[in-house]
Amino acid sequence: MNDAVTLSGGVQSGAALSLRRVRALIRRHAYLLLKSWPRVVSMAYYPTVTMVLWAFLTLYLTPTNRFLTDAPGFFIGAVLLWDVLFRGQLGVSLTFIEEMYSHNLGNLFVSPLRLSEFITGQLVMSVLRTLIGVGGACFFAWLLFRYSIFSMGLPLVAFFTGLLAFGWAIGLAVSAMILRYGLGAEELAWAAIFLIAPVSGVYYPIAVLPPVLQAVSYALPPAHVFEGMRAVLLEKTFHVDLLLSALVLDGVYLAIGIALFAASVHSARKRGTLLQMGE
Repeated sequence: MNDAVTLSGGVQSGAALSLRRVRALIRRHAYLLLKSWPRVVSMAYYPTVTMVLWAFLTLYLTPTNRFLTDAPGFFIGAVLLWDVLFRGQLGVSLTFIEEMYSHNLGNLFVSPLRLSEFITGQLVMSVLRTLIGVGGACFFAWLLFRYSIFSMGLPLVAFFTGLLAFGWAIGLAVSAMILRYGLGAEELAWAAIFLIAPVSGVYYPIAVLPPVLQAVSYALPPAHVFEGMRAVLLEKTFHVDLLLSALVLDGVYLAIGIALFAASVHSARKRGTLLQMGE
């Protein structure tokens, strides 16, 4: 009986320590982020400017385009959801890059911090960065154009989750590449996501793509998410099958991203390069 109680107490204590380490990592990055107003502004700047450009284009085309008359916020909603994916990926990558710039990776990985806890901290910071960046753009979309992305209702939560999870997968894979090849590969953090933009169907249906590219598109979660978004806006219908397909693919890509990152960390430890990361 005493052994059972001790074991239970040990498990609870271990979980509490793990949570404490994750919270410490998150506090470190949240402090760096929230105490620097230029960082906060820069996160909201790009999605806001992009949203404004597409909103004005929508206003220009709406009088002559029945499609935009039926779904006046189509382009605005698309660009905001695309930025969820972009900011989700960038949130993971930049959190990792900041650790490399501060030469803190060696300190972290010789501490009791586990790899799973480090990844959890990255994902939480990604959510925070995404909410700040996309949240600012959503506010200005309502303020300037009286468009609220929340008019999609509960499907918005599903779209947000599907895109954010895929962003995490790409962010972890990019972090693995940077860890393997050094900060010379930092540009991947900004460029990687745009490789899939043409086949994600952000602004147009997947059906307009050639058959080969359609197959590629449907192997990626964003294609299912944006097809679902169009169905909600144009048909007022939420296709659960599209959401399930996106979530299953998210699980696959997230597992691949975690595996790549874990393999890179293991390789860096074996080669003794955690303390010598640079260009």
